[in-house]
Amino acid sequence: MKQTFASTRPLAGYRVVDFGQYIAGPAVAMMLADQGAEVIHIDPPGGPRWDNPADAILNRGKYRITLDLKSERDLETARELVKNADVLVENFRPGVMQRLGLGAEDMRRVNPALVYLSLPGFSEKDEELADTAAWEGIIAAAVGQYTDMGLNRILMGINPSFSPLPLASAYASVLGATSVTLALFARSSHGLGDRIEVPVSAALMEGLAYNSMHIHGLPDRYKSPRELEIERRKNTGEQLNLEYPDLQEFLDPFYRTYMCADGRPFYAVCSSHTRHPQACLEVLGLWDEIQAAGIPTHSAYLDQADWPEGAECTLVSYPLSRKWADFVSSRMKQVFATQSAYEWQQIFGDAGVPGCAHQLTKEWLNSEHALACGSVLEVNDPRYGLMRQLGNICWLGGDASVVDKRAAGLPGQDNDITSDLLAAWENGSRVGIGSAQKVTNGWLDGIRILDLTNVIAGPTIAGTLSRFGAEVISIDPPKPSLDPWNSTVFGMQANQGKQSLLLDLKSTQGQDTLQRLLPSIDVITINASDAQLKRLGLSMAELQAAHPQLILCQFDAYGGPLLGPRSDHPGYDDLVQATTGIMSRFGGGMDTPEEHAHFGTIDVLGGYCAAHAIGVALVNRARGNGGSLARSSLIAAGQLIQTPFMYDYAERTPFNEPSGRYIKGQDALYRCYRAADNWFFLAVDRGTKLAAFGALINQEVDPENLSLLDSNLEELFATQAVAHWQGVFAAEDIACQPLLSMGQWREKHLMLADGYSKAVDLAGPSSIAFVSYADHPCGYRVDLIAPNAIRPTDADVILPTAMPMYGADTRRLLTELNFTESEIAEMLAQGAAATHWSTNYLPL
Repeated sequence: MKQTFASTRPLAGYRVVDFGQYIAGPAVAMMLADQGAEVIHIDPPGGPRWDNPADAILNRGKYRITLDLKSERDLETARELVKNADVLVENFRPGVMQRLGLGAEDMRRVNPALVYLSLPGFSEKDEELADTAAWEGIIAAAVGQYTDMGLNRILMGINPSFSPLPLASAYASVLGATSVTLALFARSSHGLGDRIEVPVSAALMEGLAYNSMHIHGLPDRYKSPRELEIERRKNTGEQLNLEYPDLQEFLDPFYRTYMCADGRPFYAVCSSHTRHPQACLEVLGLWDEIQAAGIPTHSAYLDQADWPEGAECTLVSYPLSRKWADFVSSRMKQVFATQSAYEWQQIFGDAGVPGCAHQLTKEWLNSEHALACGSVLEVNDPRYGLMRQLGNICWLGGDASVVDKRAAGLPGQDNDITSDLLAAWENGSRVGIGSAQKVTNGWLDGIRILDLTNVIAGPTIAGTLSRFGAEVISIDPPKPSLDPWNSTVFGMQANQGKQSLLLDLKSTQGQDTLQRLLPSIDVITINASDAQLKRLGLSMAELQAAHPQLILCQFDAYGGPLLGPRSDHPGYDDLVQATTGIMSRFGGGMDTPEEHAHFGTIDVLGGYCAAHAIGVALVNRARGNGGSLARSSLIAAGQLIQTPFMYDYAERTPFNEPSGRYIKGQDALYRCYRAADNWFFLAVDRGTKLAAFGALINQEVDPENLSLLDSNLEELFATQAVAHWQGVFAAEDIACQPLLSMGQWREKHLMLADGYSKAVDLAGPSSIAFVSYADHPCGYRVDLIAPNAIRPTDADVILPTAMPMYGADTRRLLTELNFTESEIAEMLAQGAAATHWSTNYLPL
């Protein structure tokens, strides 16, 4: 029998049976194996259903056996493995596992401690879509990803807009892995497992929360120039047809791409911050000139009525007015053209200003930083030789084995040791199981989190965990460092369910407050580099010396398990899109890089990755190992959503995956088509459905020559409505899904918050639901995606309360920490604490 990894790893001793195929299921099990769990992956006869070199990544570190689940003998082997497992992962359509005799009820009856995770494309309760063949493209089409891809595509009149990134599977896999670790943590106290459903479609919608949120009556000051131009053109009937070069002039100068002396583009993301725009101009040598020209710099938290006379904008808030944007960007273009993109990357990084050179994915995989920091790892694979692969999505400090990967074996390679595995699992002792008792609460009841994060990714960490019963106290500075767009508007999604305290942690009173809080805190979340943590006195060494059970969750842009030359560089979602190759792929090349969607492609996923890190750390603590440093980063998340392409080896075929603005899919058998009345997405299984598909369209299908078929199908499908083609293909179970918009989902499945206390109840007979806060504290009606992508059977998932006004809980929390009224008044007077940032929740 093979040697397993060191028993000191966070999930060592936990046993996982992985029935997953394609990406979502195997990725969950990969994430558990990456933390030391013992995973047995079960392939069907004939090998994995997804033939891609990424299989070597998704199945690394696992035992790999082939079982025919239609054979009673092999089925019994599977049942015996599950009887002694801690976790089961599957991503079949609803009902498949039950028909095999491997359903959740049956397996939990013989193994009450089992955590059973299902990742169907659509929920088993979805009356309309549960039986749909849930290909990645089908899910994206169904929930509006291809119709709401971003403001750029809308302005250019490109709809639908295809993306080859498996966003749905990436979001679902991390939420699935997070739910497993949280259920294992809860099991340590009550002894019972849980049955969890994570519909991939629901996970995708939660991941794209900022694309679907709607604030009724939001003032124009919070809308970007692109949004205002879209509204203007729609109101006047003017066509949405901007060309790529014209579109660039609608971008804020601190949030756009510039061409450098070497012909490589550089991306600056310096808007919305009190320091970054000025710092950007300083490193470019332009600050004195721009300041002398009179650019406004007043607080973004003033109502417009209180702005200085004649001011149309302010440097410290997104966006600048068109007049100032044109002036500033013209000067920035001239300066960027004087040096190479990588020279500017170093200059910006050293100055702590967010910006980076655009790169291709191949360049990222072979870059100095990616390899040095352990974000990209080299694995000796039996099929591909020395192979560069994406590394862990998260890791615990001190876990040296995190960069030591065992290569994936070939399907069926471990069949000869199946009997040894069965015997070992039957005779081995279970880990992390408390005394069995009924589960009545959330997985994280009694856990207290101190949230020191900002923008999107950071607040998403604790925001995701609050639905499971964790109490979250969010601390922000008395004087905001970000504008209302980044803090307050985005916070309506990420800061639900939190209490808000405004406190200067650098002040003496702030440090005193922190010391009073820490004894009751289980987890601290912070988005900061090592250098920033050291300046704040919040390093793990300092914290653990006084609080050995404390978990510090550190999230940053370019962090990895090891140090690299860019580890301390600041960054945002968009910059990681640029540096890892997402923007060059989506835009069609280095000459026309383009942001992938307009909010949260990586940000929200990064928050989920860090939430999973906390789950791993909680399990590790429950086993008596004390607190730990739990880490993740934007680059870890940015690599995960590129799983089908995030590898390199000597004989790799060219990086030629679909890219650019006008592609509609992978090829003729997997793409968007226009019917007589609407668009739909077609997905034909090459392995099982080619002959049937050819018969239905009355054409011979040659999978090696699809270019002619592409145009033939365009002509054919345009002759009938979508419903007709759905009926034609339904007989052979060939996926054909109308393209819907997020707005359509919101209108159809919008529930009032007042009627619900549990998030899962919102879904009803659907995979997706939205919740409407008619009396939101902001003063506007706010519609948000419901937090129900993770659906346990036993544990509660609560509907978080609406985000309060920043500082709403300052007095109460300080009083609870035994500060007197006079001490609180003094803290407020000295600016060490505050009860608000602005007169109105959202400055007018």
